[in-house]
Amino acid sequence: MRKHFLLGALILITLVGRSQDIMISPKQVQYILEANPAAFDEFKKARLNSAVASVLGFSGGLLIGVPLGTAILGGDPEWGLAMGGAALLITSIPFNKAFKRHAFSAVDIYNQQNSSSVLERTELFWAGTGLGIRIRF
Repeated sequence: MRKHFLLGALILITLVGRSQDIMISPKQVQYILEANPAAFDEFKKARLNSAVASVLGFSGGLLIGVPLGTAILGGDPEWGLAMGGAALLITSIPFNKAFKRHAFSAVDIYNQQNSSSVLERTELFWAGTGLGIRIRF
């Protein structure tokens, strides 16, 4: 039986010693976690936080970009929009942190119940546009 070690965004998983890289999308992670109700519920919380952070971040970026574009083109920018956009971006940060916390928790729950070996060391790192996890056995 193949074991899955998971994380919530596009993930690069490196199994040290096997030099095997696997990219897993959030939908694939959710599909795998359906077998474990506790991990699945935790991952649903992560996906909700990710969606909220994405909406707030996009809206904030848009509200910042409109006055900047207007200023670059020589118009009279509405700097109140930029301040509102900055507030939305700042508001998205806790949701992004909650996403990471819930995603890691879901992975830990899944791995604890489906792992026959003890993981000596787990290391998180940025891998391109996603988050990576390196698991050393």
